[in-house]
Amino acid sequence: MNPEKVRCEWCGTDPLYMKYHDEEWGVPVKDDRTLFEFLLLETFQAGLSWITILLKRENFREAFDGFNYKKIAEYNQSKIDSLLQNEGIIRNKLKVHSAITNAQAFMEIQKEFGSFSYYIWRFVDNKPLKNTLKSHEDAPATTVLSDAVSKDLKKRGFKFVGSTVVYAHLQATGMVNDHIESCFRYHEV
Repeated sequence: MNPEKVRCEWCGTDPLYMKYHDEEWGVPVKDDRTLFEFLLLETFQAGLSWITILLKRENFREAFDGFNYKKIAEYNQSKIDSLLQNEGIIRNKLKVHSAITNAQAFMEIQKEFGSFSYYIWRFVDNKPLKNTLKSHEDAPATTVLSDAVSKDLKKRGFKFVGSTVVYAHLQATGMVNDHIESCFRYHEV
């Protein structure tokens, strides 16, 4: 990780943020388990800063069985209670319940489309949209695309998937390249 490289301003100089920016953010993700991980983390991030989630990411991984959506879909009240007592994660009752609901809806999409990846990537014709941003302030919070994906996910029973959360998910998983043009990652992803 070279601190002299030009990066998107939002990652600042925090080593964890820089590592996430340099290695993950905006890289196209086609693996269902990773897509679910980002979806779960983005839903818990709603109303909070992403660095808060990144700092707790390993706690989330441990608490939510390695983001195994099949296990999460079957969580019972005892597991829910233990999650709500876990100080290492965001202990929001509605968000914990949404993780279970979303895992179940995620698997329904897999049944219908063969994979969640196939379902979600069809919104961009299976290739990342590349924006031309001069500054991270130019990036929108929502778009027509995130509105459409959000609406469809909600129709399928997902929770905490408003357009802003969905747009952050599209950016994180590389469906939308919102690295600023001067960022060294802009052309790499």
